[in-house]
Amino acid sequence: MAIALLAAMTISLRNLSWALAIFSCAYAGNAAAGQRDLVVSGRSYHVNSEYDWNENNYGLGLEYQFDSSSRWIWSANGNAFLDSQNNMSYMAGGGLKRRLFQSERLAGLYLDAGLVAFLMARADINDYQPFPGILPTLSLGIRNIGINLTYLPKVVVRDFAQAKVADPSIGGAFFLQFKFRLPQQTR
Repeated sequence: MAIALLAAMTISLRNLSWALAIFSCAYAGNAAAGQRDLVVSGRSYHVNSEYDWNENNYGLGLEYQFDSSSRWIWSANGNAFLDSQNNMSYMAGGGLKRRLFQSERLAGLYLDAGLVAFLMARADINDYQPFPGILPTLSLGIRNIGINLTYLPKVVVRDFAQAKVADPSIGGAFFLQFKFRLPQQTR
């Protein structure tokens, strides 16, 4: 179902390559014992913005967390979502997070903090030409569900991205995603 929805959101051959990169994240870790999550993109909040941004950033993606016995967690990520200007955006990358807290007694409650490095393609930045990025992220959840919260600092939103639409009043942006654990595949 997720593949069909992402394929429906892909609107041109140029963007098809991004959809394929996202799908590959779903299957890259099947041979390992990591965890796969369906990621549902949800909301954004543009701090102190005077511009009327789209803050319903619907989309789908996948996150694969590589198996680790340490508190450091590596991940591979990919998603496609409706961005703040109502255009499709595509992201593929990887992250490194530190497990700050975990308790099996509290339904597996965990809190992770780290960085996600990625390539992104957006209509408003070089007409879907990929560009690199790195952003801070927090993850909070229990065994089978969780949230990712990413922060785009003001300097990234206003100065670095060089988007076609500028908002001098913006003080940064928060981006929220929901995660749902996918069942482990058996061979």
